Amino acid sequence: MHSILYQGNRCAGRQSILGRDMSYAVDFGNVSATGLESSPVAAALAGLRANEARYFKNKYDHIFIVEPAAKATKTIDWVNRILKERDIIIESQPLEATSFEVEGIRMAYVFYGSGLSINVMYGIDGGKRAVGFKLSEGMEVPAELNSFKFARQKSRLAGTIRGSYFVIKGEY
Repeated sequence: MHSILYQGNRCAGRQSILGRDMSYAVDFGNVSATGLESSPVAAALAGLRANEARYFKNKYDHIFIVEPAAKATKTIDWVNRILKERDIIIESQPLEATSFEVEGIRMAYVFYGSGLSINVMYGIDGGKRAVGFKLSEGMEVPAELNSFKFARQKSRLAGTIRGSYFVIKGEY
C-alpha cells in the first residue's frame, strides 16, 4: 500500500509522518530531485527517473511510484540476485526503488546515488527478460560495468542518457 498525497492530477511529493519517508509518485511534468538529493548528479538522475515515469504513463497508463531504498529491500535484493548472474555487485548506495507489473511483465527499478539506474524487465510467463543499465548525464561508467558498451540516447527530461543491457538466462 502506498501513502501518497495528490492535489488534482499531480502528486504533492514525498510526505513525512512521524519522520518516516513514504512512497512518491514521480511527476514528469514537474521534475523534482525529491529522494535523490544526496546524489552528486541529483538533477540528471531526477530527469532520468522522470523519463521512465513518462514512458510508463504514456505506454501503460501506469503511475510510477518509488519508495526509499530502506523500504524497498525485497526489490533491491531481487535485482541484486539477478545481477549475480553476471557477477555484478553495484558499489553505489541505492536511494530509491520500485517494482510493479504491467501486461504480464514484472518491472523493477533501482536508482543509485552515483546516478545509475538499473531496471529489470521479467516476462512472467517467459518472454522477454533483461536487465537494463542507464547512466545519468555527468556520471562516469562504474567500474563494475566497464565490460558493457553503452549507447547514447537524448531525452528532453534527462539530457543524454547512456544505456546498456544483458539478457537474463536464469529463473528468478
